[in-house]
Amino acid sequence: MEERTLRYLRGRFRDHYRAADLTPPPDPQFREWGYIPWTHGPTTMVRHQSLLELGDLGDFLRRERPRHVYFSAGRYDDPGADDMEEKGWRDSDLVFDIDADHLTGVDPQQDSYGEMLAAGKAEVENLIDLLADDFGFEELTVVFSGGRGYHVHVRDEEIRGLDRDERREIVDYIRGDGIELDAIQRTEMGGTATRRVLKKDGGWGRRVHRELLALADELLELDEEDALDRLKEFDRIGDGRAKTILGAVSEDYEKLESGNIERGGPGIRQLAKVITQSVVADQSAAIDEPVTTDLRRLIRLPGSLHGGTGLEVTRIPRDEVAAFDPLVDPVPETFAGNEIAVEVTDPGPVELDGESFTLSAGDVSLPEHVAVFLMARGRAEKGRE
Repeated sequence: MEERTLRYLRGRFRDHYRAADLTPPPDPQFREWGYIPWTHGPTTMVRHQSLLELGDLGDFLRRERPRHVYFSAGRYDDPGADDMEEKGWRDSDLVFDIDADHLTGVDPQQDSYGEMLAAGKAEVENLIDLLADDFGFEELTVVFSGGRGYHVHVRDEEIRGLDRDERREIVDYIRGDGIELDAIQRTEMGGTATRRVLKKDGGWGRRVHRELLALADELLELDEEDALDRLKEFDRIGDGRAKTILGAVSEDYEKLESGNIERGGPGIRQLAKVITQSVVADQSAAIDEPVTTDLRRLIRLPGSLHGGTGLEVTRIPRDEVAAFDPLVDPVPETFAGNEIAVEVTDPGPVELDGESFTLSAGDVSLPEHVAVFLMARGRAEKGRE
């Protein structure tokens, strides 16, 4: 990045912070703070800072206009201590991170920035559903990182003292690791015989049971031939098993409704096995394990700007996640309504704030939010005056 580009971005980040009204996280005085300044050469993090050292957060941001700003998930007795052991850890928020470019099925070399972020948002919706429905967490803060993905903070008091291993168990659950049919069923006595029953009172067992019943309801709405064809779409379900399953659903729906997967023989259990695999694949969330298990993790400050895109780190109300557009909503007001000259060094397509551009190398005048995005990503330099 050339000096004139760096100076321009620093100045415009300062303008953003002059107008921004940032809300710090709960207990900001007990958290460690860190930031990355605008410098040439290798990126260097300044950390082990407390609010006592930074001063008023707004004043600090306007004065330093940093490239990136972070606060700790952990709370400490002495957050400004240089040695982690001397900080005096109290507890930590439970933080989840979804990086869109790390998702299965996403190819950063082929997929556009918008396509990657759309895939990431789908994972976030799954994550929120799991946290709220399966764990009953209430204090959820959803944040677009301004870069490659999304963060979800959980601050329910009862989980803040969890250690790394306990947090790893939550990660495994949310990712669906090790969730197979055997893990979500139990064996119980029914008269003189045993029967296999889904654990349908909560968790993945409830999710699988719900899908199994939805399929049963679908089958009952179809005529017999179509219902059999529908069942044979599933792996290792042939004519014989399909007829047995359909008979069990038609004649003993109440048993299936109670979670009993004995009636219907091996076919119904194979069906439950396949549905389990499908439910885990569709409803799990691909979270980044090291972020959640790291009690000392620093995470981006909502309302700050991401120095790699110029987009705002945006807090998203839970009921607005589905409608959130990561290419429109995080565009800062500071950069709206202006055009500036840049020299494009990495040509190609760019999409932002509802507009699409296909850029060639060389000098061009662009809306400022697009120009800042390109400069921050290393695809353009500030135009010469």
